[in-house]
Amino acid sequence: MRSDRFYLDLPSFSRFDEVADFEAYVPVPDDWVLMITDVVSSTRAIAEGRYKDVNLIGASSIAAILNVAGSLKLPFEFGGDGAVVLVPPSLAEAASATLRGLQVVSRQSFGLALRAAAIPVAALRAEGQDLRVRKYELSPGNFLAMFVGGGIQLAEQLIKSETSSAPFLLQGGEGEAIPDLGGLSCRWDPLVPRNGRMLALILRARNEAPAVKRQTLMRTMDAVARLAGSELKSIAPVSGHSLQFSWPPQRLAAEARLNSSRTPYWLEYGKRLGISLVQWAVQRLNRKIGDFDPVVYRDQLFANTDFRKYDGTLRLVLDVTDEQVARIMDYLDAEYRADRLIYGAHVAERGLMTCLVFSLADNQHIHFVDNADGGFALAAADFKQRSETRMAPPPSEALAGSG
Repeated sequence: MRSDRFYLDLPSFSRFDEVADFEAYVPVPDDWVLMITDVVSSTRAIAEGRYKDVNLIGASSIAAILNVAGSLKLPFEFGGDGAVVLVPPSLAEAASATLRGLQVVSRQSFGLALRAAAIPVAALRAEGQDLRVRKYELSPGNFLAMFVGGGIQLAEQLIKSETSSAPFLLQGGEGEAIPDLGGLSCRWDPLVPRNGRMLALILRARNEAPAVKRQTLMRTMDAVARLAGSELKSIAPVSGHSLQFSWPPQRLAAEARLNSSRTPYWLEYGKRLGISLVQWAVQRLNRKIGDFDPVVYRDQLFANTDFRKYDGTLRLVLDVTDEQVARIMDYLDAEYRADRLIYGAHVAERGLMTCLVFSLADNQHIHFVDNADGGFALAAADFKQRSETRMAPPPSEALAGSG
């Protein structure tokens, strides 16, 4: 394969349980570059009730780079308060430039600092972490990347360290080109769970031996589904119940503000208000207009969500009852105490969905799902706390060492 076409030509799989077939993952070429973003002080923004803005900026990272890439398929992952996109060497400079522009937009339009870095895959391997990928097909032409090898976790550590990230950091300043964020929207209402709660989970096996890790991953997914009384797909957060579209959309102002670097805010808002009115009417009437068929689109949308993904860490958003939350948490806590896995969790009354829509006629759209009020960002903080607790010595050992 030519390097640029590596991901485009990669075979795909369509059954999510195959995510644990680790031998099927393919090494990312050394000359590819991992673009990673992270909203600075996202915990404070969440406390201020601004997680919708944080979510939107995180998804914008993916939209900006995919628009630079054009028809070339790229592996990406949405993380709530940031994102990861892998690009071939021919796109590395353009991707870096568009992220520098997004840093300016994020700062000027939202008052949020966006940390961004471009880390060569070869640099991750030089630090002892591999990066391998598979392509999970949600529906024809729509893919999510799944990763193994530790490269994603290392990149997340590097970008949060001022010293380690220095060679890779991007710094956007005045005069940067305005990023193209076409296709990015967030017009659906917050997702209302049919079972009462949205549960965001981050899970990672403690034992890195492939056979043990596979067993832990499969056992955990089966247990979560069993404790919820259904297969994971049946408790996905996006459903006919949770999906609602009101007018004017609650997040339309943020969407317009994000794009107001190109046109005045009031003009951008007015344009999007008109388009969303048509969308609302079509959804209400449930009738096809031009290339847009609301019934077909909703069916596609249910399939094209990222409510489950894997990058060495399993990430899930599930629609469950309070009782199911308690059962799942009891199980995960027992597995944690048995030193088989580490987990982080966040429970909310609503979910968030941010959309990348490139072509309705060709079913080219992906929808990023997270919990409201903190979601993956707070689940990651919960995960980190458990991880640090697990690594700390028992109290008796700590006291013995203090003398």
